[in-house]
Formats: sequence, structure tokens, C-alpha cells
Amino acid sequence: MVDESLRKKDKRYHEGFFKRLVNGLLVLVLKLVALLPFWIICGIADFFYVIIRYVIGYRKKVILDNLRHAFPEKGEVEIKQIMARYYRHFCDFSLETIKLHSISAKEMDKRLVVKGLEPTLQYAKQGRSIMLLGFHYNNWEWCSSIQRKAAHKLLMIVNPIRGNFAFEKFIEHSRGRWGGESVPVHKSARTAIQYVKRGEPAVLWLAADQTPPANSPFWTIFLNREAPFFTGPEKIAIKTNQPIFFLHLKKTGRGRYEAEFSLLFDDPSKVESKDILLTYIRKMEEVIRETPEFYLWSHRRWKHKRPEDIELTV
Repeated sequence: MVDESLRKKDKRYHEGFFKRLVNGLLVLVLKLVALLPFWIICGIADFFYVIIRYVIGYRKKVILDNLRHAFPEKGEVEIKQIMARYYRHFCDFSLETIKLHSISAKEMDKRLVVKGLEPTLQYAKQGRSIMLLGFHYNNWEWCSSIQRKAAHKLLMIVNPIRGNFAFEKFIEHSRGRWGGESVPVHKSARTAIQYVKRGEPAVLWLAADQTPPANSPFWTIFLNREAPFFTGPEKIAIKTNQPIFFLHLKKTGRGRYEAEFSLLFDDPSKVESKDILLTYIRKMEEVIRETPEFYLWSHRRWKHKRPEDIELTV
């Protein structure tokens, strides 16, 4: 949900009249694009692929730096091939995310196959909430539609969008039209605990590879580089003893995906806290190394330097 309190208190979320007008017009264009059939959506994605790869070179330095560190064993030719495939996927993903605003349930069922839900249904019958750890890989936005097949209430943890209220509402509609609830990240723990106290089974869905501040107490090696992680997932899971699932998204074709749930921990209270995040991180690495072009390489994930007083967790 759009967090009005943040918009009022934090100047970074403020929009002047002209900026709000322009943002509103751009979102109107997105709504019109969302109504187009998939064959035109793919054509637009092809056009933008040419623009961002050959004309703009969108975040080229960031992407190459991330790939070179993640895959030191690969030569420069192969690194650039992965970057080219990433650009292709990034354009597809961007247009698919716009299409999410209007895609029908019937069409979505054809394009997103969900596997491994059966154990979650059993937990729901027991009245137990669960945690779902995903990451910025393939089309995570389409997974909001899983709510239609899940027995739990889907709580989607989101970061409010700064300075673009119209786009935030656009994304909120796309995610929430399937019945899930968007929860600002600073309210995630409180919301999850409230559902547990009310006895309402919910699935707390986190893209837990987000970049926290440099002073995060948890730093480890992620794709051959030191990186910080939010400790919220392990703290919430242990406090509420929620079973933890991993969400693996596979791309099976253009505009087609397979989402698979796999259980990481049935009883987090019996696990050493650091092992929750470490298991999740190593699982991410395994998936990314298999098909690297589907990870969000244009994100500056490794922008922080570990403070000297924080030890590396291994």
C-alpha cells in the first residue's frame, strides 16, 4: 500500500506540481501499453533492447563490473555475451511488468506455472504462516498472481517509490489485483507478527537480496564479493517459527515462467540464526550461476564497503 506517512515526512518522496503532472502522463502511457497484446509487447521490448544496448549502453559499466567479479573464470567475450542476454531479458521483464497491470487470470495461468505449493497448503490447514525468500531473478513481479492459488494471505514486502506517486499506485494496482497485500519494508516484522497473533496464515514474501545500509551487522561473501544483507528474515522466522521456503523462478520461454517452492527450514527455531541467511544466499548463487543472464545485474548490489568493526559471516 502507498505509505502516506513517508510521503509527508521524507522530502525524498515529495513531488512538485510539474513533476507530478509528467509522472501522471507517463503512467497513462504505461496503462495504454498494458492493454496491448503480447505480440506487440514483445515487439516493443525488441525495440528497447536495441536502444538500451547499442544506443544508451544502459549501466554498462555496472553490469560488466558485477559480471567480472561474479565470474572471474569467464573470458571477456563470454561476459559480454551474458550482458547481451541480460539486456534482452531486462527489456522483456520491463514490458511484462507493465502488462501485469491488465493481463487476465486465464492468460497468466498459461504463462506462469506454479509448482511445490502442496506443502504450503498443509501449513495453512495447520494455521501456520510461512516465509518465502525470493530474489531479483527472472520475473518476480508476476509472482504476485500466485495469491490466486495459495491458501495463505500473500504479504509482499516492498520499498516505497521515491518521488513518483503515480507510478507507485500503478505498481501497487498490478501487484494487488490478485488479492495480495503490499507491506512497506519498515512495517514487515510488525505485520507478520500481527497475522501470527490473529491466527491468520500468511506468507511473508521477501526479495531478501535487497541492499541494506553499510552498517548492517550481517556481511558475507555473495558471488565472490563482500556484501551486506538485511537480518530481518532470520529474526522474523525465529521469533514466529515460520517454515521458510525458497522461490526459484525459471524462464521456460519468452513471457513464460515456472515458479517452484522448495522448503529450506521447517523449524527455524532449531537452526543457528546465521545459517538461515547463509543457506538462502548459497541457494541464490547456485541458481544464478546456472543461468546468470536472468539476475538483476544493473543494480549496484556491491556499492558498500564493509566497516572494519563488522566481521564477515561465513
